[in-house]
Amino acid sequence: MDLPKAYDPSAVEEKWYRVWRERGYFGADEKRPGRTFSMVIPPPNITGSLHMGHALNNTIQDVLCRYHRMLGDVTLWIPGTDHAGIATQNVVERQLAAEGTDRRALGREKFVERVWSWRKESGSTITRQLARLGVSCDWTRERFTMDEGLSRAVREVFVTLFEEGLVYRDRYLINWCPRCRTALSDLEVEHEEIDGKLYHLRYRFAEGAGEIVVATTRPETLLGDTAVAVHPDDERYRDAIGREVILPALGRRIPVIGDSGVSREFGTGAVKVTPAHDPNDFEMGRRHGLPMISVMDEEARMTSEAGPYAGLDRYECRARLVADLEAQGLVARIEPHRLSVGQCYRCRTVVEPFLSVQWFVRAKPLAEPAIAAVREGRTRFVPEHWEKVYFGWMENIRDWCISRQLWWGHQIPAWYCLECDRDHVRGDSAENLIVTEHARPIVSREDPTECPRCGAKRLVRDGDVLDTWFSSALWPFSTMGWPDRTETLARFYPTSVLVTGFDIIFFWVARMMMMGLHFMRDVPFRDVYVHALVRDEQGQKMSKSKGNVIDPLEVLDRFGTDALRFTLAALSAMGRDVKLSVDRVEGYRNFANKIWNAARFLLLNLEGTPLESGGPLPAPEEPLTLADRWVLHRLAICAAEVRGAIDGDRFNEAASALYRFLWSEYCDWYLELAKISLADPERQAATRRVLAGVMERFLRLLHPFMPFITEELWQALPGRSESPSIMIAPYPEPDERWLAENEAAARMESLIDVIRAIRNVRADLNLPHARELALLVYGESVDADGVRAHEAYVKRLAGVADIEYRSDGDRPRGAASERVGTLELVIPLGGILDDPAAEIRRNEKQLEKIVKELRGISQKLANEQFLERAPAEVIDKERAKEAEIAGRKHALERNLDRLRQL
Repeated sequence: MDLPKAYDPSAVEEKWYRVWRERGYFGADEKRPGRTFSMVIPPPNITGSLHMGHALNNTIQDVLCRYHRMLGDVTLWIPGTDHAGIATQNVVERQLAAEGTDRRALGREKFVERVWSWRKESGSTITRQLARLGVSCDWTRERFTMDEGLSRAVREVFVTLFEEGLVYRDRYLINWCPRCRTALSDLEVEHEEIDGKLYHLRYRFAEGAGEIVVATTRPETLLGDTAVAVHPDDERYRDAIGREVILPALGRRIPVIGDSGVSREFGTGAVKVTPAHDPNDFEMGRRHGLPMISVMDEEARMTSEAGPYAGLDRYECRARLVADLEAQGLVARIEPHRLSVGQCYRCRTVVEPFLSVQWFVRAKPLAEPAIAAVREGRTRFVPEHWEKVYFGWMENIRDWCISRQLWWGHQIPAWYCLECDRDHVRGDSAENLIVTEHARPIVSREDPTECPRCGAKRLVRDGDVLDTWFSSALWPFSTMGWPDRTETLARFYPTSVLVTGFDIIFFWVARMMMMGLHFMRDVPFRDVYVHALVRDEQGQKMSKSKGNVIDPLEVLDRFGTDALRFTLAALSAMGRDVKLSVDRVEGYRNFANKIWNAARFLLLNLEGTPLESGGPLPAPEEPLTLADRWVLHRLAICAAEVRGAIDGDRFNEAASALYRFLWSEYCDWYLELAKISLADPERQAATRRVLAGVMERFLRLLHPFMPFITEELWQALPGRSESPSIMIAPYPEPDERWLAENEAAARMESLIDVIRAIRNVRADLNLPHARELALLVYGESVDADGVRAHEAYVKRLAGVADIEYRSDGDRPRGAASERVGTLELVIPLGGILDDPAAEIRRNEKQLEKIVKELRGISQKLANEQFLERAPAEVIDKERAKEAEIAGRKHALERNLDRLRQL
């Protein structure tokens, strides 16, 4: 195969991805014997578009998948998407609003049809973009959290948990989004610190003189106060307990109660108690049997219970109420206050605690086995420190609110009888249903046609849907066909590893652990690899508002898929955030070009040569050059390092080993040394065999990281192995014979040090490679003989014309000298430099500039204020810069010493 002069990713990527899919290489055969490796993809939302977090997550997964497939494991990677209840409903509702209508005008059935239509047209965008990333998941098994099989699994789990008493309904204070008009779990509320106000309000005693001043950040909720609470041991208020105060604005009499949950240090030590609008007050209200008065509705507007403020938006009410209280002299003072505000994770609206009847999962009984599984090592977190985060949440878990007031999602399989439950149920359809906590739901695996209690046929289904994370919690086994006992489940569950971001350990990982253990009686995955965030090059979180977002699709278009994948792998040090820049991707695009050019050189020198590049490598006893032996030794080390790093989830170390071998060892050294052997008819056959064999194995080692370029080049190599594709060819093992070839490797490394020392002199003195040098070698005869035996390497790669070996004697004046081990390398400079005086002036000018620059950095690092205020990474960067400039200063001073002797 002829290779174009330059690598063009666009001409390669679509071609090979299509071939891989058409040939079924991504599939897993349950019937094939052998070890298994399985994963489920963290299902992206159908509303999503590929971002760098997806790119990192799926690159790591694909590296693992391709690696295990090449190891010969029966490999299954199940793809799919999540229906994303709130997000998807919002998207379609915005479309309807643009058309001048809304979901209620359509009705539930038509609205759900509209969402399915949107999903068919636009919901697969993210999966197409993942395919561009080269992911090798089994697309024939693609699942969706709302497809028929998964919906059946969701219903089975819900009904089973209800029958076991682990799912229940209750009237409880939940998080409510007034914009999305749905309940949210604690995890779906994101807290943000803001500047607010603390209002000190006067509550006057109903009888007698005096008052109690309470402090609140939300004065509008006082309209629902049913008590004022103080700590029972607070001397200031001991006599007030049992008395009544007048509720400002409404004039209602409410009691003063003593409760040990009150903090004596916060505000005035007295707090207003609003059980229907504050989680702590709710618990206090239940302890004291207080009334629970809701003064806000589902849109955060004030209800009739708010008296003269009914109908106002919550913030309008706050402004008017505070003004009224100030006019009545009931505001003691208002002061600035920093507070944490909960926001809806989807629309960023400030959430309200809302008293509502909802469905819950009793989490603690499910959490206990999930905690034990990690403590016992049945599931392992990588890095290990994430276990502490997992335990911290699981050991303090609260019941999970699983009902959502949406139309898009898994509708709860519960019905209410309008006859025998008429006292607790109002409404004739799911959309207008009002049900008290005392209603008796009929929960069923099949849609009931009559009430099992009274036989009446007037049944109405619960209008709520399940939290999106409820179906996602079943993902590792529902995607494999559960509740049926499928062959896929039997072979591939538990999965081998879950690759995920730390931000959904609570949302998803913990819930999968609970559900997997409860329904499959085993953990859902053996390992959880938790990767960090992708940030910008300064370490800041990417956001559109900052303008620092790097779009992976643009990067793929510009530099190719392999370059982006390799960049992400190379930067993904365990436990550290990825600091990404476009320049880094461009650098690894250059790496792809280097591989391409090395392969073109190889093919040019193999032309017309019968050769099996995938055949066995030469054995150490065969007649080979020192360079051949060295590169085979380095290849074996590279294979061992890469396999060990992937097995240990150290993907950056694997990438580093691959980069170092190809660029620094194979290209920079071996290809240049091989040119000497290729010109020798007696040696060229063996060297061609090494050249091709090493490249073929390197491409296989690299394939999981850069799948497209490796397939294109591997197909171009002569002979190869019997495999029709690199992605199903065996992954190279480190050749033990060549791993042990340490003596030859040490001799070659010494020669490389000699060549590198001479090149350093050239660089220091600005001598081009074409200017041939003379070399005097002083030192022990054994080491000198090593140079003598391989003079051709030194002469070609260091630009040396003559080499003279001396045991001792005076060194010539005006010479540059370098030490390498026991050897002293001396290069006479007389007659080498065209204008020594000009060279001295050039070095002096550079030294003056360097000294000034070094002085500035040293002064900055001596500044205590800088060291105290600057981030650690900035200080480290300055120190590294100081060391680098100090090295350049030393080299210039050494040059001047040499030049002044001429």
